[in-house]
Amino acid sequence: MNIDFDMEVGLRLLISFAIGTAIGLEREYRSKAAGLRTMIMICLGSTIFMEISVNLGSNSPDRIASNIVTGIGFLGGGVIFKDGLTISGITTATTIWISAALGMAVGAGEYFIAIVGSGVVLIVLTLLEKAQGLVERWHQSRTYRIGFQHNEDGHLFIEQALQKLRLSFKKRRDFKDNHTFTVIYEVFGSENKLEKFNLVLKESDLVLSFGY
Repeated sequence: MNIDFDMEVGLRLLISFAIGTAIGLEREYRSKAAGLRTMIMICLGSTIFMEISVNLGSNSPDRIASNIVTGIGFLGGGVIFKDGLTISGITTATTIWISAALGMAVGAGEYFIAIVGSGVVLIVLTLLEKAQGLVERWHQSRTYRIGFQHNEDGHLFIEQALQKLRLSFKKRRDFKDNHTFTVIYEVFGSENKLEKFNLVLKESDLVLSFGY
């Protein structure tokens, strides 16, 4: 039994726990699918697997570590959801991925990378979210799926409304399903103008349905 070695391993587990807790608390505060306990388990698990991988003494100590990356990829894919034309959960998936990477860094004894990396992750998740919100209010892109009965009338109405609001747009495709004609537009502009466009769509008798 090597006391120094055991203390080193214990220190690594504590650092990994602290990093997972810090990231997990931020995710928990925002009520994300992967919260406090999940991030702690991911970070600790990656550290333990990395520690085992390094201390096996085999000819390829990176074998277990490479499988961590593959396994985390499947885990992250499970929190990505597609709702209509909207995809959510990508940030949570990447947070799972980076938490595993930080846990692996701790397990390999790269404390500087792990601690500085976790600080950068927290900055990205907190401070940069506010900056992203400001950018999105000024300019964002939405992909609209708009259904109406009359092909020509509906098509002209949509484009006139977009031009009146001074919104940039691209027509992606159109198709007919039973008695409904659907057009998909990619629209660019400020959040305020896009919300006005939503109001126009809601109040129009030509529009049967829409979503983005």
